[in-house]
Amino acid sequence: VYTFPKMKKSFYEMLKDTAEKFSEKTGLCDNWGRCYSYQEFLHMVDSMAAYLKYVRHLEKGSHVGLLLNNGIEFATSFYALCKLGAVAVPFPTKYREPEVRSLIEKADLQGILASEDYGWVRSYSEAGIFVEVTADEEEGYGFAEAVAKGNISEMMCAEPGCGELNDEFILMFTSGTTSASKGVILKNYNVNHAVMIYQKLLELGPEDKTIIPVPIYHITGLVALLGLFVYIGGTIYLYKRYDAKRILEGVKRDGITFMHGSPTVFGQLLDYREEFPELPGIRTLACGSSYMPVETMKKLHRWMPLMKFCNVYGMTETSSPGTVFPYDAATSLYPGSEGKPVPGLMLKILDDDGREVPDGTVGVVYLKGANICEYYYHLKTPLITEDGWLNTGDMGYINEDSYVFIVDRKKDMINRGGEKIWCTDVEDELVAVEGVKDAAVVGIPSKKYGEVAAALIVLESGVQMTAEELKADLKSRLAKFKIPEQILFADAVPKTPGLKTDKKTIKTMFADADRIS
Repeated sequence: VYTFPKMKKSFYEMLKDTAEKFSEKTGLCDNWGRCYSYQEFLHMVDSMAAYLKYVRHLEKGSHVGLLLNNGIEFATSFYALCKLGAVAVPFPTKYREPEVRSLIEKADLQGILASEDYGWVRSYSEAGIFVEVTADEEEGYGFAEAVAKGNISEMMCAEPGCGELNDEFILMFTSGTTSASKGVILKNYNVNHAVMIYQKLLELGPEDKTIIPVPIYHITGLVALLGLFVYIGGTIYLYKRYDAKRILEGVKRDGITFMHGSPTVFGQLLDYREEFPELPGIRTLACGSSYMPVETMKKLHRWMPLMKFCNVYGMTETSSPGTVFPYDAATSLYPGSEGKPVPGLMLKILDDDGREVPDGTVGVVYLKGANICEYYYHLKTPLITEDGWLNTGDMGYINEDSYVFIVDRKKDMINRGGEKIWCTDVEDELVAVEGVKDAAVVGIPSKKYGEVAAALIVLESGVQMTAEELKADLKSRLAKFKIPEQILFADAVPKTPGLKTDKKTIKTMFADADRIS
């Protein structure tokens, strides 16, 4: 693979380098306003690593589950595992207990580090898995009692096996049903390349500050925020739960300059734009995880006219970035584009027969490069070819200026009697209708056409609109076959724990509506 010639061996070495450059600088602030300098954070990481090695007897390659909230406990554990050459296995704290248990069974764990909110994990100690649960997080560092047992003088970074570029670092399960989720293995060089790419393309430095507005166990939280900001020596604010108003208060009070979130995150921030009419500190917003409607992006830009909005397309398998918009997408010629492939990554578009298609033709997106996972955990799949190409399962095309457009997941494309409907096309036009706040389009069964489009609509506060009025508005915007044949109104679009539109649930809503009618 092609990557940077002077790359640190691991996230831990990046942290150590930052602590040497900015030892007294505030690195992280927790949910209760307690702040830690980079030197303090490094000491906490070293202490945790010593505890895990000498008390819990972790070795290089050991798998350790993290069931921890956005907080200093997650950050210290994550970097301590990196120092040891162990593999971090982040579990979604939004999952219910049976869902997490299903993932635990697939992960071959030697240990579990958990928040006091999830004390049920203690039962795994009976199976020979060590379990460490935090205590009194609101009062202080939740692992303080545990790490007091560590002997950091014995733990030296130069010790063999403390992390090489080709070592496995993260085992992360993809979203979806827990039985079908795939375990993505990311190595040190994958995630190191990703953070270095983000720093270059987003032009971030030690003066920047961010809030992690997404669950930290997501690839965005781990790499595009925590890993990135430790690498650049910026300041990170960790909020235990997502609260749009609290985040905006923090943006204003703490001088936040950068945020990376999902369309859901930014959509909820827009609800408070009248309360916070000016946010001059924000320089850059990055948006990934799912498609950002162009009109929503433009609303954000009208609210914060001095900021740069960068679309990002990626996934767990790409260590976060696959393509990044190189400048402000909202004011560009191609606001619906996801940008261009990041340096060190190749992209091609193939048809169903595996042949590359001409520019402007929709096909399946394949990726290969430095930040792409090499394999899944205990799973052989044609999604990763023998020569390292990842089949993303996404449909897209490249235009004449080499900008990438993602039109839909292949499985979500609607085939209406032979006419292809890309959900993002319809969603863009729906959100552009005055009074529509959010929209999601799915395919539903049709006796006549096989399947047709249906839309779930969220209206702006105080707006009243009927399905027929909305369809009439769409007649001048969309081809007739693309106009949703059924429309339901709701207070919110259902989301998965990964903050993506939950199309399975939406389809059941239309099925239930049919049964009722």
